[in-house]
Amino acid sequence: MKEIKAQDITRVVARLCQQANYELGDDVLAALKEARQKEESPLAKDALDKIIENAKIARKESLPLCQDCGTTVIFLEIGQGIHIIGGDINEAITEGVCQGYTRGYLRKSIVNKPFSARINSGDNSPPVIHTRMVPGSQLRIVVMPKGGGAENMSRLVMLKPDAGSKDIIDAVVNTVDAAGGNPCPPIIIGLGIGATSERAMLLTKEALLRKLGESNPDPEIARLEKDILDKVNELGIGALGLGGRITAMAVHAEALPTHIASQPVAVNLQCHSARHKEAVL
Repeated sequence: MKEIKAQDITRVVARLCQQANYELGDDVLAALKEARQKEESPLAKDALDKIIENAKIARKESLPLCQDCGTTVIFLEIGQGIHIIGGDINEAITEGVCQGYTRGYLRKSIVNKPFSARINSGDNSPPVIHTRMVPGSQLRIVVMPKGGGAENMSRLVMLKPDAGSKDIIDAVVNTVDAAGGNPCPPIIIGLGIGATSERAMLLTKEALLRKLGESNPDPEIARLEKDILDKVNELGIGALGLGGRITAMAVHAEALPTHIASQPVAVNLQCHSARHKEAVL
């Protein structure tokens, strides 16, 4: 059985927190440049130019891409053939977040007592950790800083069981329309369909981890993604809500079997600063 030290997990998480906040993925940067080429509005073009330049400066200077360094969402895939030694894995991850955000001069945005005193934790802890057991002898760690402005635009609707693709398209388009410029477009739309209410919401974030613009391998879902993207980009919201042709860069949808009486549809919007980094131990 492969042994992994808790202190190594802490070290890796701290590094990923900083890299995710400093370095925009090549796929996201390419999509932003493509959006700039397709855009027709002068205001939106100027906004996209600044977004692209901001990403270059952030990487070069090791500065946060956005002032909102987000809730630290962690996805773990734990191989059945590994053993964590020297500490608890959740505590090791939390310590990594504390170190990464403190040493990296990243904004700390997490508050305790959320409906009363709202006291800042001071180190962006605790992270939100999603864990899945998988075959093998590796530990995969994905760090996704999720900004509050986009996260606030999340929606869950429980459609009737006979709802079809048109109903899903309407639900997503209405969500994006109501959000306007709040989630800092051009956005990526994470869409979760089926399962249960809480699993559908988790599906949305899992979908956002997919390489930007990579279609779902299921042809029916891929067609739904395209139809939604076309409709959303007819809204005219544009980059940063300034008006324009490109409101969303991609729709990433995932679907799971669901109850005969249910049709959960979850929508999670990701701002143009689509940040996540991963490592395998």
